[in-house]
Amino acid sequence: MTEMLNKKGKKVRGVNLGGWLVMEKWMTPSLFDGLAATDETTWCVEMGAAATARLQQHWKTFITRDDFVWLAGVGINAVRIPVGHWLFGPNYPYHRTYGESSYPFAEGGIDILDEAFNWAEEFDIGIVLDLHAAPGCQNGFDNGGIKDVCEWHTDPAYIEHSLWVLENLAQRYQGRPALHAIEVLNEPRWDVPTEILKDYNTRAYHRIRQHCLPEEVAVVFHDGFRSYKEYLGFMKGPEFDNVVFDIHRYQCFVREDIDMDIYGHINKTTIEWKQEAEDIISELGHWTYVGEWSLGLDLKVVSLWAPGPYNHALDRMDSFQMNAGYRGYASAQLLTYEKYLGWFFWSYKTETTPAWCFRECVERGWLPGHFDFD
Repeated sequence: MTEMLNKKGKKVRGVNLGGWLVMEKWMTPSLFDGLAATDETTWCVEMGAAATARLQQHWKTFITRDDFVWLAGVGINAVRIPVGHWLFGPNYPYHRTYGESSYPFAEGGIDILDEAFNWAEEFDIGIVLDLHAAPGCQNGFDNGGIKDVCEWHTDPAYIEHSLWVLENLAQRYQGRPALHAIEVLNEPRWDVPTEILKDYNTRAYHRIRQHCLPEEVAVVFHDGFRSYKEYLGFMKGPEFDNVVFDIHRYQCFVREDIDMDIYGHINKTTIEWKQEAEDIISELGHWTYVGEWSLGLDLKVVSLWAPGPYNHALDRMDSFQMNAGYRGYASAQLLTYEKYLGWFFWSYKTETTPAWCFRECVERGWLPGHFDFD
């Protein structure tokens, strides 16, 4: 292992390890076979006492050391690891969806995360820890832990527990060479008031900084599905240092994108999103990650909620044309996202769709075979 130095401002080309420590039904439908559950909360409640053994098996097999070997071999230098607020065990506030169980979530995920740090350090891969699912759910999506519930911002106990989790992550992994950044909250919904988010992000920064120096660990905050202009002047120096702004860029969730052909997707990426990148870089004053992106264009594969029709952009293409389309869309995104400090593909692995599976995209030739730095 080579000690990882000069992490502040380091360019990253990374991959999310989604569907591992926070489940999403569309990514691992085999875990949900025969169940009514739609998210990790309802899954654990429905599974009851059997949840821990089943999830521990999943954790130990879905991502392994061999996956870190492969990622290092293609030149990926960082992973973003989503975690749930339940990571440290049964001290989280109750939510009505737990029913009669005060603490329904399976325990033992922290041991898996410890192992991930060992693997990452063995292969000089940085880790961005991402609080992906907060108590009460911050977005109403399945990836936030409870589908169709968005109450995180309505209860101070939920916010305080989120801050507690972040501080404990910072304290546990401070000084570890692999710890590259901590993201304070994934995808808070657009209707969570901006002032609540700003207050939370500021408090989270100071809780993390009690244990992690800015020279060693970045603090990342998501845009909350609103313009970067709402954050102009926010969390600036000298009080704040090594702050990274996170945006997620997909083209399959709104009707305008769903109805677009592949040429439109490539044009949007290289014209509109390129201009956005230049504006953010020149105006915001923070480094920026594209914390999530993919080659996914078919909403039907990933959505538990969206109505059709889905209008896949690559319909009526033969296999040669489809492969060319994916390669073009991939190249367009990489050219734009390389303007930023870093990016993380969503996700490394799924059971369902190659366009959202980084490893399969590489092996099919849609993405480059190597991401090494000169």
